[in-house]
Amino acid sequence: MEVTSAALETGLDSTFWITAGSIIALLVLSAFFSGSETALTAASRGKLRVQADKGNRGATRALDITEDSERLIGSVLLGNNLVNILAASLATALFTRAFGESGVALATLVMTLLVLIFAEVLPKTYAITAPETAASRVAGPISLVVRIFAPVVSAVRLLVRGVLRVFGVQTDPDSNILAVREEIAGAIQLGHSEGIVEKEDRDRILGALDLSDRAVEEIMLHRSGIEMIDADSDPADVLAQCLESNHTRLPVFKDDPENIIGVIHAKDLSRAMHKQLIDDQGRMSTLAQFDVIKVASEPYFVPETTSLDDQMRQFLRRRSHFALVVDEYGSLQGLITLEDILEEIVGEITDEFDADGDHQIGRSDDGQFLIEGAMTIRDLNRATDWNLPDDEANTIAGLVIHEAQMIPSVGQVFSFHGFRFEVTGRTDNRITDLKIRRL
Repeated sequence: MEVTSAALETGLDSTFWITAGSIIALLVLSAFFSGSETALTAASRGKLRVQADKGNRGATRALDITEDSERLIGSVLLGNNLVNILAASLATALFTRAFGESGVALATLVMTLLVLIFAEVLPKTYAITAPETAASRVAGPISLVVRIFAPVVSAVRLLVRGVLRVFGVQTDPDSNILAVREEIAGAIQLGHSEGIVEKEDRDRILGALDLSDRAVEEIMLHRSGIEMIDADSDPADVLAQCLESNHTRLPVFKDDPENIIGVIHAKDLSRAMHKQLIDDQGRMSTLAQFDVIKVASEPYFVPETTSLDDQMRQFLRRRSHFALVVDEYGSLQGLITLEDILEEIVGEITDEFDADGDHQIGRSDDGQFLIEGAMTIRDLNRATDWNLPDDEANTIAGLVIHEAQMIPSVGQVFSFHGFRFEVTGRTDNRITDLKIRRL
Protein backbone atom coordinates (compact mmCIF):
# COMPACT_ATOMS: atom_id res chain seq x y z
CA MET A 1 0.00 0.00 0.00
CA GLU A 2 2.88 2.37 0.84
CA VAL A 3 4.57 1.56 -2.50
CA THR A 4 1.37 2.39 -4.40
CA SER A 5 0.97 5.71 -2.57
CA ALA A 6 4.59 6.69 -3.24
CA ALA A 7 4.22 5.85 -6.90
CA LEU A 8 1.03 7.94 -7.10
CA GLU A 9 2.77 10.93 -5.51
CA THR A 10 5.69 10.53 -7.90
CA GLY A 11 3.28 10.35 -10.83
CA LEU A 12 1.44 13.44 -9.67
CA ASP A 13 4.69 15.31 -9.17
CA SER A 14 5.98 14.39 -12.63
CA THR A 15 2.63 15.25 -14.25
CA PHE A 16 2.58 18.64 -12.48
CA TRP A 17 6.04 19.60 -13.62
CA ILE A 18 5.50 18.36 -17.18
CA THR A 19 2.24 20.31 -17.43
CA ALA A 20 3.78 23.42 -15.89
CA GLY A 21 6.72 23.19 -18.26
CA SER A 22 4.35 22.81 -21.20
CA ILE A 23 2.41 25.90 -20.12
CA ILE A 24 5.62 27.94 -19.92
CA ALA A 25 6.71 26.71 -23.36
CA LEU A 26 3.30 27.63 -24.79
CA LEU A 27 3.54 31.10 -23.23
CA VAL A 28 6.92 31.54 -24.89
CA LEU A 29 5.37 30.57 -28.23
CA SER A 30 2.50 32.96 -27.62
CA ALA A 31 4.97 35.76 -26.91
CA PHE A 32 6.81 34.89 -30.12
CA PHE A 33 3.62 35.07 -32.21
CA SER A 34 2.45 38.32 -30.58
CA GLY A 35 5.82 40.03 -31.01
CA SER A 36 6.14 38.78 -34.58
CA GLU A 37 2.72 40.14 -35.51
CA THR A 38 3.57 43.58 -34.14
CA ALA A 39 7.05 43.66 -35.68
CA LEU A 40 5.96 42.57 -39.16
CA THR A 41 2.98 44.92 -39.30
CA ALA A 42 4.78 47.93 -37.81
CA ALA A 43 8.03 47.57 -39.76
CA SER A 44 8.56 50.09 -42.52
CA ARG A 45 8.85 48.38 -45.90
CA GLY A 46 11.08 51.21 -47.03
CA LYS A 47 13.58 50.59 -44.23
CA LEU A 48 13.38 46.84 -44.82
CA ARG A 49 14.13 47.43 -48.51
CA VAL A 50 17.24 49.45 -47.59
CA GLN A 51 18.45 46.65 -45.31
CA ALA A 52 17.65 44.01 -47.93
CA ASP A 53 19.67 45.91 -50.53
CA LYS A 54 22.61 45.79 -48.11
CA GLY A 55 22.40 42.00 -48.01
CA ASN A 56 20.26 41.42 -44.92
CA ARG A 57 18.55 38.08 -45.64
CA GLY A 58 16.12 38.49 -42.76
CA ALA A 59 14.89 41.79 -44.19
CA THR A 60 14.44 40.10 -47.58
CA ARG A 61 12.30 37.35 -46.01
CA ALA A 62 10.31 39.96 -44.08
CA LEU A 63 9.56 41.80 -47.33
CA ASP A 64 8.44 38.55 -48.97
CA ILE A 65 6.04 37.45 -46.25
CA THR A 66 4.54 40.92 -45.79
CA GLU A 67 3.56 41.05 -49.47
CA ASP A 68 0.38 39.13 -48.59
CA SER A 69 -0.59 40.73 -45.28
CA GLU A 70 -3.89 38.85 -45.07
CA ARG A 71 -2.17 35.44 -45.21
CA LEU A 72 0.53 36.59 -42.76
CA ILE A 73 -1.94 37.89 -40.16
CA GLY A 74 -4.13 34.80 -40.54
CA SER A 75 -1.21 32.44 -39.94
CA VAL A 76 0.15 34.36 -36.94
CA LEU A 77 -3.27 34.69 -35.32
CA LEU A 78 -3.98 31.00 -35.90
CA GLY A 79 -0.73 29.99 -34.21
CA ASN A 80 -1.23 32.47 -31.38
CA ASN A 81 -4.78 31.31 -30.64
CA LEU A 82 -3.77 27.65 -30.76
CA VAL A 83 -1.03 28.02 -28.14
CA ASN A 84 -3.10 30.36 -25.94
CA ILE A 85 -6.10 28.04 -25.87
CA LEU A 86 -3.93 25.01 -25.28
CA ALA A 87 -2.05 26.77 -22.45
CA ALA A 88 -5.35 27.82 -20.83
CA SER A 89 -6.69 24.25 -21.09
CA LEU A 90 -3.59 22.76 -19.48
CA ALA A 91 -3.65 25.38 -16.72
CA THR A 92 -7.33 24.64 -16.01
CA ALA A 93 -6.63 20.92 -15.75
CA LEU A 94 -3.62 21.52 -13.52
CA PHE A 95 -5.37 23.90 -11.12
CA THR A 96 -8.54 21.78 -10.99
CA ARG A 97 -6.51 18.76 -9.96
CA ALA A 98 -4.75 20.78 -7.30
CA PHE A 99 -7.60 22.95 -5.95
CA GLY A 100 -10.78 21.27 -7.11
CA GLU A 101 -13.66 23.22 -8.67
CA SER A 102 -12.25 26.56 -7.52
CA GLY A 103 -9.21 25.85 -9.70
CA VAL A 104 -11.14 26.94 -12.83
CA ALA A 105 -11.45 30.55 -11.61
CA LEU A 106 -7.92 30.57 -10.31
CA ALA A 107 -6.55 29.21 -13.60
CA THR A 108 -8.44 31.92 -15.51
CA LEU A 109 -7.02 34.66 -13.29
CA VAL A 110 -3.43 33.37 -13.38
CA MET A 111 -3.40 32.69 -17.14
CA THR A 112 -4.92 36.09 -17.89
CA LEU A 113 -2.13 37.82 -16.02
CA LEU A 114 0.60 35.63 -17.51
CA VAL A 115 -0.67 36.01 -21.09
CA LEU A 116 -1.24 39.77 -20.70
CA ILE A 117 2.18 40.52 -19.24
CA PHE A 118 4.52 37.96 -20.76
CA ALA A 119 2.75 36.99 -24.00
CA GLU A 120 1.25 40.32 -25.09
CA VAL A 121 2.55 43.54 -23.53
CA LEU A 122 6.21 42.55 -23.09
CA PRO A 123 6.90 41.10 -26.59
CA LYS A 124 4.86 43.77 -28.36
CA THR A 125 6.62 46.56 -26.48
CA TYR A 126 9.97 45.14 -27.54
CA ALA A 127 8.81 44.68 -31.14
CA ILE A 128 7.45 48.22 -31.46
CA THR A 129 10.72 49.78 -30.22
CA ALA A 130 12.73 48.23 -33.07
CA PRO A 131 10.23 46.79 -35.58
CA GLU A 132 12.63 46.40 -38.51
CA THR A 133 15.23 44.54 -36.42
CA ALA A 134 12.60 42.33 -34.83
CA ALA A 135 10.93 41.64 -38.19
CA SER A 136 14.24 40.55 -39.72
CA ARG A 137 14.86 38.13 -36.83
CA VAL A 138 11.43 36.48 -36.82
CA ALA A 139 10.92 36.41 -40.60
CA GLY A 140 12.52 32.96 -41.01
CA PRO A 141 10.41 31.06 -38.44
CA ILE A 142 7.25 32.94 -39.37
CA SER A 143 7.69 32.10 -43.04
CA LEU A 144 7.75 28.41 -42.03
CA VAL A 145 4.58 28.90 -39.96
CA VAL A 146 2.90 30.60 -42.92
CA ARG A 147 3.69 27.62 -45.17
CA ILE A 148 2.46 25.09 -42.59
CA PHE A 149 -0.83 26.89 -41.93
CA ALA A 150 -1.36 27.90 -45.58
CA PRO A 151 -4.22 25.39 -46.30
CA VAL A 152 -6.13 26.31 -43.13
CA VAL A 153 -5.60 30.05 -43.63
CA SER A 154 -6.81 29.81 -47.25
CA ALA A 155 -10.01 28.10 -46.09
CA VAL A 156 -10.54 30.71 -43.37
CA ARG A 157 -9.87 33.50 -45.90
CA LEU A 158 -12.56 32.17 -48.24
CA LEU A 159 -15.02 31.85 -45.36
CA VAL A 160 -14.32 35.40 -44.14
CA ARG A 161 -14.70 36.88 -47.61
CA GLY A 162 -17.96 35.03 -48.08
CA VAL A 163 -19.35 36.37 -44.80
CA LEU A 164 -18.23 39.92 -45.63
CA ARG A 165 -19.77 39.66 -49.08
CA VAL A 166 -23.11 38.81 -47.47
CA PHE A 167 -22.94 42.17 -45.68
CA GLY A 168 -21.92 43.97 -48.88
CA VAL A 169 -18.24 44.46 -47.97
CA GLN A 170 -15.77 43.91 -50.82
CA THR A 171 -12.16 43.16 -49.90
CA ASP A 172 -9.06 43.67 -52.01
CA PRO A 173 -6.07 42.21 -50.15
CA ASP A 174 -3.68 43.15 -52.96
CA SER A 175 -4.23 46.88 -52.51
CA ASN A 176 -2.63 48.98 -49.82
CA ILE A 177 -4.89 50.90 -47.49
CA LEU A 178 -2.66 53.93 -47.87
CA ALA A 179 -0.50 54.73 -50.85
CA VAL A 180 3.19 55.22 -50.19
CA ARG A 181 2.95 58.90 -51.11
CA GLU A 182 0.10 59.42 -48.66
CA GLU A 183 2.01 57.61 -45.93
CA ILE A 184 5.00 59.90 -46.42
CA ALA A 185 2.81 63.02 -46.51
CA GLY A 186 1.01 61.94 -43.35
CA ALA A 187 4.27 61.25 -41.54
CA ILE A 188 5.65 64.66 -42.55
CA GLN A 189 2.50 66.47 -41.41
CA LEU A 190 2.54 64.58 -38.12
CA GLY A 191 6.22 65.38 -37.61
CA HIS A 192 5.54 69.07 -38.25
CA SER A 193 2.61 69.15 -35.83
CA GLU A 194 4.83 67.59 -33.15
CA GLY A 195 7.65 70.06 -33.80
CA ILE A 196 10.08 67.48 -35.24
CA VAL A 197 9.94 68.65 -38.86
CA GLU A 198 10.50 72.32 -39.72
CA LYS A 199 7.87 74.12 -41.80
CA GLU A 200 10.32 74.78 -44.65
CA ASP A 201 11.31 71.11 -44.81
CA ARG A 202 7.67 70.06 -44.76
CA ASP A 203 6.80 72.45 -47.59
CA ARG A 204 9.67 71.23 -49.77
CA ILE A 205 8.89 67.55 -49.33
CA LEU A 206 5.14 67.93 -49.77
CA GLY A 207 5.72 70.22 -52.75
CA ALA A 208 7.79 67.55 -54.47
CA LEU A 209 5.19 64.87 -53.68
CA ASP A 210 2.35 66.98 -55.10
CA LEU A 211 3.92 67.59 -58.52
CA SER A 212 2.21 64.58 -60.09
CA ASP A 213 -1.22 65.76 -58.86
CA ARG A 214 -0.97 69.31 -60.15
CA ALA A 215 -1.36 70.57 -63.72
CA VAL A 216 0.59 73.16 -65.66
CA GLU A 217 -2.44 75.47 -65.83
CA GLU A 218 -2.36 75.88 -62.05
CA ILE A 219 0.98 77.69 -61.93
CA MET A 220 1.49 79.07 -65.45
CA LEU A 221 1.85 82.77 -66.12
CA HIS A 222 -1.43 83.80 -67.73
CA ARG A 223 -1.24 85.11 -71.29
CA SER A 224 -2.35 88.56 -70.12
CA GLY A 225 0.97 88.86 -68.26
CA ILE A 226 3.26 87.54 -71.01
CA GLU A 227 5.76 90.01 -72.44
CA MET A 228 6.11 89.47 -76.21
CA ILE A 229 8.15 90.77 -79.15
CA ASP A 230 6.51 91.80 -82.40
CA ALA A 231 8.49 90.28 -85.28
CA ASP A 232 7.77 93.38 -87.38
CA SER A 233 9.23 95.79 -84.83
CA ASP A 234 12.35 97.77 -85.60
CA PRO A 235 15.48 95.79 -84.56
CA ALA A 236 16.61 98.66 -82.32
CA ASP A 237 13.24 98.59 -80.53
CA VAL A 238 13.53 94.83 -80.09
CA LEU A 239 16.98 95.25 -78.56
CA ALA A 240 15.72 97.98 -76.22
CA GLN A 241 12.78 95.82 -75.17
CA CYS A 242 15.06 92.87 -74.37
CA LEU A 243 17.46 95.06 -72.40
CA GLU A 244 14.65 96.58 -70.35
CA SER A 245 12.92 93.26 -69.70
CA ASN A 246 13.49 91.24 -66.52
CA HIS A 247 13.25 88.03 -68.58
CA THR A 248 15.94 86.39 -70.67
CA ARG A 249 13.50 84.62 -72.99
CA LEU A 250 10.68 86.39 -74.82
CA PRO A 251 8.12 84.91 -77.26
CA VAL A 252 8.00 86.38 -80.76
CA PHE A 253 4.64 86.76 -82.53
CA LYS A 254 3.72 87.64 -86.11
CA ASP A 255 0.66 89.81 -86.85
CA ASP A 256 -1.39 88.32 -83.99
CA PRO A 257 -0.21 87.71 -80.38
CA GLU A 258 -1.81 84.27 -80.66
CA ASN A 259 0.53 83.45 -83.53
CA ILE A 260 3.77 82.66 -81.70
CA ILE A 261 6.50 81.87 -84.20
CA GLY A 262 9.56 81.66 -81.98
CA VAL A 263 11.31 82.45 -78.71
CA ILE A 264 14.25 84.86 -78.45
CA HIS A 265 16.98 84.49 -75.86
CA ALA A 266 18.53 87.84 -74.89
CA LYS A 267 22.06 86.43 -75.15
CA ASP A 268 21.42 85.05 -78.66
CA LEU A 269 19.94 88.38 -79.72
CA SER A 270 22.89 90.36 -78.35
CA ARG A 271 25.39 88.03 -79.97
CA ALA A 272 23.65 88.17 -83.37
CA MET A 273 23.29 91.95 -83.30
CA HIS A 274 26.90 92.40 -82.29
CA LYS A 275 27.95 90.24 -85.21
CA GLN A 276 25.73 92.30 -87.53
CA LEU A 277 27.03 95.63 -86.24
CA ILE A 278 30.74 94.80 -86.38
CA ASP A 279 32.03 92.99 -89.47
CA ASP A 280 35.22 90.93 -89.76
CA GLN A 281 37.31 94.07 -90.31
CA GLY A 282 35.92 95.71 -87.18
CA ARG A 283 33.89 98.27 -89.10
CA MET A 284 30.56 99.43 -87.70
CA SER A 285 27.40 98.66 -89.62
CA THR A 286 23.66 99.16 -89.07
CA LEU A 287 20.79 96.96 -87.91
CA ALA A 288 18.55 97.96 -90.80
CA GLN A 289 18.69 94.48 -92.38
CA PHE A 290 18.63 92.54 -89.14
CA ASP A 291 16.01 89.75 -89.11
CA VAL A 292 14.72 88.98 -85.64
CA ILE A 293 13.03 85.74 -86.75
CA LYS A 294 16.38 84.18 -87.73
CA VAL A 295 17.58 84.52 -84.14
CA ALA A 296 14.46 83.05 -82.59
CA SER A 297 14.36 79.37 -81.63
CA GLU A 298 11.39 77.12 -82.34
CA PRO A 299 8.60 77.57 -79.78
CA TYR A 300 7.77 74.65 -77.51
CA PHE A 301 4.05 74.15 -76.82
CA VAL A 302 2.58 71.99 -74.05
CA PRO A 303 -1.04 71.15 -73.11
CA GLU A 304 -2.43 72.94 -70.06
CA THR A 305 -3.44 69.61 -68.51
CA THR A 306 0.13 68.27 -68.35
CA SER A 307 1.16 67.37 -64.80
CA LEU A 308 4.02 69.34 -63.26
CA ASP A 309 5.98 66.12 -62.71
CA ASP A 310 5.74 65.18 -66.40
CA GLN A 311 6.54 68.71 -67.51
CA MET A 312 9.66 68.86 -65.35
CA ARG A 313 10.83 65.58 -66.87
CA GLN A 314 10.21 67.00 -70.35
CA PHE A 315 12.20 70.13 -69.53
CA LEU A 316 15.12 68.05 -68.33
CA ARG A 317 14.94 65.71 -71.32
CA ARG A 318 14.76 68.54 -73.85
CA ARG A 319 17.32 70.67 -71.95
CA SER A 320 14.82 73.49 -72.12
CA HIS A 321 13.51 75.89 -69.47
CA PHE A 322 10.63 77.57 -71.29
CA ALA A 323 7.31 76.36 -72.74
CA LEU A 324 4.14 77.98 -74.02
CA VAL A 325 0.87 76.55 -72.70
CA VAL A 326 -2.11 75.94 -75.00
CA ASP A 327 -5.61 74.59 -74.41
CA GLU A 328 -7.37 71.76 -76.24
CA TYR A 329 -8.12 74.09 -79.16
CA GLY A 330 -4.51 75.20 -79.54
CA SER A 331 -5.16 78.69 -78.18
CA LEU A 332 -2.40 80.29 -76.14
CA GLN A 333 -3.18 80.25 -72.41
CA GLY A 334 0.13 81.17 -70.81
CA LEU A 335 3.72 80.13 -70.32
CA ILE A 336 5.62 78.03 -67.83
CA THR A 337 9.30 77.73 -66.99
CA LEU A 338 11.39 75.20 -65.12
CA GLU A 339 11.86 77.82 -62.42
CA ASP A 340 8.08 77.96 -61.88
CA ILE A 341 8.03 74.22 -61.15
CA LEU A 342 11.07 74.39 -58.87
CA GLU A 343 9.40 77.20 -56.92
CA GLU A 344 6.58 74.80 -56.08
CA ILE A 345 9.18 72.76 -54.20
CA VAL A 346 11.64 75.26 -52.72
CA GLY A 347 9.49 78.39 -52.58
CA GLU A 348 9.92 81.74 -54.31
CA ILE A 349 13.22 82.13 -56.20
CA THR A 350 14.36 85.72 -56.67
CA ASP A 351 17.39 87.34 -58.23
CA GLU A 352 18.78 90.84 -58.72
CA PHE A 353 16.09 91.63 -61.30
CA ASP A 354 13.15 90.79 -59.04
CA ALA A 355 14.61 91.31 -55.58
CA ASP A 356 11.25 92.27 -54.15
CA GLY A 357 9.72 88.98 -55.34
CA ASP A 358 6.28 88.41 -56.72
CA HIS A 359 3.05 88.20 -54.77
CA GLN A 360 4.54 89.45 -51.52
CA ILE A 361 2.21 89.32 -48.51
CA GLY A 362 1.81 92.60 -46.67
CA ARG A 363 0.17 93.52 -43.39
CA SER A 364 -2.19 96.44 -42.81
CA ASP A 365 -2.23 98.61 -39.69
CA ASP A 366 -5.14 96.60 -38.29
CA GLY A 367 -3.28 93.30 -38.75
CA GLN A 368 -5.02 92.09 -41.91
CA PHE A 369 -3.12 90.41 -44.72
CA LEU A 370 -2.72 92.41 -47.95
CA ILE A 371 -2.76 89.93 -50.84
CA GLU A 372 -2.52 90.28 -54.62
CA GLY A 373 -5.46 88.70 -56.38
CA ALA A 374 -3.17 86.80 -58.74
CA MET A 375 -1.42 85.01 -55.88
CA THR A 376 -2.10 81.28 -55.94
CA ILE A 377 -4.00 79.71 -53.08
CA ARG A 378 -1.23 77.19 -52.65
CA ASP A 379 1.41 79.91 -52.18
CA LEU A 380 -0.77 81.71 -49.64
CA ASN A 381 -1.41 78.49 -47.72
CA ARG A 382 2.29 77.73 -47.72
CA ALA A 383 3.25 81.19 -46.48
CA THR A 384 0.57 81.47 -43.77
CA ASP A 385 -0.03 77.80 -42.90
CA TRP A 386 -3.71 78.20 -43.78
CA ASN A 387 -5.88 75.56 -45.45
CA LEU A 388 -7.92 77.44 -48.02
CA PRO A 389 -9.29 74.99 -50.63
CA ASP A 390 -7.81 75.07 -54.12
CA ASP A 391 -10.14 72.57 -55.80
CA GLU A 392 -12.32 75.13 -57.61
CA ALA A 393 -9.80 77.92 -58.22
CA ASN A 394 -6.06 78.44 -58.49
CA THR A 395 -5.77 82.05 -57.33
CA ILE A 396 -7.16 84.01 -54.41
CA ALA A 397 -9.15 86.20 -56.80
CA GLY A 398 -10.56 83.09 -58.45
CA LEU A 399 -11.61 81.69 -55.08
CA VAL A 400 -13.45 84.89 -54.17
CA ILE A 401 -15.22 85.01 -57.53
CA HIS A 402 -16.17 81.34 -57.26
CA GLU A 403 -17.62 81.71 -53.78
CA ALA A 404 -19.32 85.04 -54.51
CA GLN A 405 -20.73 83.80 -57.85
CA MET A 406 -20.06 87.28 -59.23
CA ILE A 407 -17.27 89.73 -59.99
CA PRO A 408 -17.16 91.85 -56.82
CA SER A 409 -16.70 95.59 -56.69
CA VAL A 410 -14.10 97.40 -54.62
CA GLY A 411 -15.16 97.52 -51.00
CA GLN A 412 -17.33 94.40 -51.03
CA VAL A 413 -16.72 91.96 -48.17
CA PHE A 414 -17.28 88.20 -48.11
CA SER A 415 -16.89 85.58 -45.41
CA PHE A 416 -16.29 81.91 -46.19
CA HIS A 417 -14.00 79.04 -45.13
CA GLY A 418 -13.43 80.80 -41.81
CA PHE A 419 -11.92 83.96 -43.35
CA ARG A 420 -13.02 87.50 -44.18
CA PHE A 421 -12.20 88.72 -47.69
CA GLU A 422 -12.40 92.41 -48.63
CA VAL A 423 -11.84 93.50 -52.24
CA THR A 424 -9.51 96.52 -52.25
CA GLY A 425 -8.49 96.67 -55.91
CA ARG A 426 -10.04 95.83 -59.27
CA THR A 427 -8.95 96.42 -62.87
CA ASP A 428 -11.69 95.81 -65.45
CA ASN A 429 -13.09 92.38 -64.51
CA ARG A 430 -9.99 91.31 -62.60
CA ILE A 431 -9.58 91.47 -58.82
CA THR A 432 -6.11 92.83 -58.16
CA ASP A 433 -5.91 93.30 -54.37
CA LEU A 434 -7.60 91.91 -51.30
CA LYS A 435 -7.53 92.17 -47.51
CA ILE A 436 -7.86 88.87 -45.69
CA ARG A 437 -8.12 87.97 -42.03
CA ARG A 438 -9.15 84.90 -40.11
CA LEU A 439 -12.57 85.15 -38.50
